Amino acid sequence: MSSEPITVSIRREVDPERIAEATAWVQTGVNLAHRYPGFLGSGWVRDGEDSNVWHMLYRFADEKTLLAWEQSGEREWWRATGDGFVRSERARRRSGIEGWFDEPTTDTITIPRGDGTTTTMSVVRTPPRWKQAISIWLGFFPLNVAFTYATSPIPGWSELPIWLRVLGTTVVLTPIMTYWVLPWVTRSLRNWLAR
Repeated sequence: MSSEPITVSIRREVDPERIAEATAWVQTGVNLAHRYPGFLGSGWVRDGEDSNVWHMLYRFADEKTLLAWEQSGEREWWRATGDGFVRSERARRRSGIEGWFDEPTTDTITIPRGDGTTTTMSVVRTPPRWKQAISIWLGFFPLNVAFTYATSPIPGWSELPIWLRVLGTTVVLTPIMTYWVLPWVTRSLRNWLAR
């Protein structure tokens, strides 16, 4: 079970005649999740003012706390109350590149509504893409150089077609980058990434 923070990305299509109910329903889900240990924040938006497509992200400290929320009776009840107006839903756990840039910072933003009231929601900030790119390069460049030196004495390696050498290189280096190098780089650069 992963002890790293996990982000869940959800795309929902709701009945356009029931937008007000859907808005209250989504906010109720966020409010319930806030009460669970390990909850790090969430955010949701619609594609546009007249859109019936909603996008949501929420994040938990680790897989154990995420499962506690996902398997809770409260969440099951909440999801059942949306059955009447949620037409489709796709969810996925985001454990790719964005998972390397932990610990996220959580901000609270206030959004004014047309009726004079406001809505408060939590959002998770990630480092800018240029910082992500530098972090990946700082891990990948030395690893790639070391691998190139390590494979150069292998008889016949340099005579292989370039696509086969690149295939071999990526098959070996991708898991090393994912499980060891990038987590170490991002831990080392945590203060800079969060700035």
